[in-house]
Amino acid sequence: MVTWRKSGIGYSRDQRKTIASLGLHRLNHTVEHEDTPSIRGMVSKVQHMVEVEEKS
Repeated sequence: MVTWRKSGIGYSRDQRKTIASLGLHRLNHTVEHEDTPSIRGMVSKVQHMVEVEEKS
């Protein structure tokens, strides 16, 4: 699960678009994704703004 924790204000448009591509719409919004290389790449690009939690 990926949760958006930090605002995108002050970051590049590319990083804000990555947040939107992950399906995150507002702060503290959580979405669930498959563990694929493309999702991992997007998460690593915005790792300073999101929190990742493995589903048990």
